[in-house]
Amino acid sequence: MSELRINVAMVIPCTEAEGPGKRFGLWVQGCPMRCPGCCNPEMLEFEDRRWASVSEVLAEVLAARDAHGIEGVTILGGEPFAQAEALASLAGGLRAAGLSVMIFSGYTRRALESMRRPGVAALLAETDLLVDGPFVREELDHTRRWIGSRNQVTHDLSGRYAALVGSWDTSPNTLEIRVIQGRLVVNGSPFLMDKLGRLTRLDEGEPE
Repeated sequence: MSELRINVAMVIPCTEAEGPGKRFGLWVQGCPMRCPGCCNPEMLEFEDRRWASVSEVLAEVLAARDAHGIEGVTILGGEPFAQAEALASLAGGLRAAGLSVMIFSGYTRRALESMRRPGVAALLAETDLLVDGPFVREELDHTRRWIGSRNQVTHDLSGRYAALVGSWDTSPNTLEIRVIQGRLVVNGSPFLMDKLGRLTRLDEGEPE
């Protein structure tokens, strides 16, 4: 049987805007939801981007751990649970290597726990932190770390980050801007990304 593969939209080997500590950011391609104002609209379509085997992605992460001292991986998208089987396999390898796993999902925790799709329960079982719920642009929330809108909740599923519970709801959100292979890449707070986008449009002469 061939190894499971992940449709990768983007990676950032070391980020401090997508979870506790230094993390490897893994964005996957494809999302069944169409949340208005999604900050990653280019990742919604189920189209081929970069297909990589679980072992290939794991090797990338371990290289980032050695180079940057990351403590875990954050998986975003797109919708991670749309690729649950492959990501569950990856998450198991990550945790076996001592790294934590954080996932942003448009589904609520309750919805995920009731799903019978292959790999969903296994991926949840390998998740330390889950930020759940669809992004609601009218409820933008820039006051809580890692949160996009007020309806979303951060769940400590494993207890690994029990000491941080409560503190992530009182820390302001953050934004990172970097140039990767000549391309401007922005990640972090949807609120700040929205402000940056409006400023860019104004710079280009478009009305506010």
